Amino acid sequence: MTDNTKALAPKAKATRILRPSRRTVLTGLGAAATLPLLGRFNIVRAQGSPLKVGLMLPYSGTFAQLGENITAAFELLIAQKGGTLGGRALEIIKLDDESNPAKGPENMKRLVDRDMVDVVVGTVHSGVLMGMLQVARESGTLLIIPNAGAGAATGAQCAPNVFRSSFSNWQPAYGCGRIAADAGYKKLAYVTWDYAAGKESAAGFEQGAKEKGAEVVQVLTVPFPETNFQPVLAQLPGLGVDAVGAFYAGGGAVQFVKDYAAAGLKDKLPLIASGFVTDGTLGALGGVADGLVTGLHYADGLDTPTDNAFRAAFKEKAGREADVYAVQGYDAAQLLAVGLEAVQGDFDQTDALHKAIASAKLDSPRGPMTLSPSHNPVHNIYRRVVRDGKNMVDGVAVEALADPGVGCTMT
Repeated sequence: MTDNTKALAPKAKATRILRPSRRTVLTGLGAAATLPLLGRFNIVRAQGSPLKVGLMLPYSGTFAQLGENITAAFELLIAQKGGTLGGRALEIIKLDDESNPAKGPENMKRLVDRDMVDVVVGTVHSGVLMGMLQVARESGTLLIIPNAGAGAATGAQCAPNVFRSSFSNWQPAYGCGRIAADAGYKKLAYVTWDYAAGKESAAGFEQGAKEKGAEVVQVLTVPFPETNFQPVLAQLPGLGVDAVGAFYAGGGAVQFVKDYAAAGLKDKLPLIASGFVTDGTLGALGGVADGLVTGLHYADGLDTPTDNAFRAAFKEKAGREADVYAVQGYDAAQLLAVGLEAVQGDFDQTDALHKAIASAKLDSPRGPMTLSPSHNPVHNIYRRVVRDGKNMVDGVAVEALADPGVGCTMT
């Protein structure tokens, strides 16, 4: 469903001119005539008109809070810039993707073809993203990904108009593998859901551990999104491992951590989990998460001027603490701002816009952030420990980690 459209700055009167791109619209002095579409064409608006930005995110269901935090932080950056980016006002169109992969292509086309957005920011669910990618590649629509970690987006299906402000599934898992090996654990197991993100995370964990001299002897999975972890947990004591890596998120993460402790494993087999296990879930986990070690590209207690200012501003706007999802939404807006400022709001300068975003150097709340040649963030992966209900930073596991971008060929 589409939310009400709202302008973040006064809406200027739009003038449309013909140009062969995604769509074509011709305006005259007193009357307008619309020409038949010949292939995919682009509406090019006058620089004084608002830039239309589609936020395709989950606003209902399990991931609704993630979508809301991304949105609030995205809007925060725009407000801090005075309501314009590169001199252009922005018109925001929100669309609830319902975390439904089957509706991904349809919803993306709805934004591009019906709502005629210039930019799409989305989404959280990797399955939904895969449908969005196809439309973005075909239409040339600028797509900024504020969460979904599917490797293909900055791998085999990378494109000049696709950028990510979040992470690839490989990155935090690779950092967790390094954390486990650096702690002296030599034999490891990994547990996750049996789906694409779980497989990519397992591969990253195994690579990170192996490069530091540790071995993953077994990867155990449960079907996604099942939360009956007992069969997996029952196998762990007999594997002869020193520690366990894990990737889960949302309600599944809460159930897994509680079941892990209830099975008596917390004190026997140290758990080194992806930060998504505890980001946004600590309230539900309570004290059972105390001492849990995780790895992620953001952490509480970074205590940098940029992060402190961001957290204060976000809390004032949203009435809650910032998390990794808010950071990723904020940086999605930062990337768009870099591009628009470089072309002084002239969105028609496509190549220059893309080049500016690709070469962006952000002072992110997470720390320094650039983009790899495949347009994936290059950033620190932090070692974190749950203390007093927070994911406190406990060192840098890997500095300036770039995703390999396997299969990426920019065309």
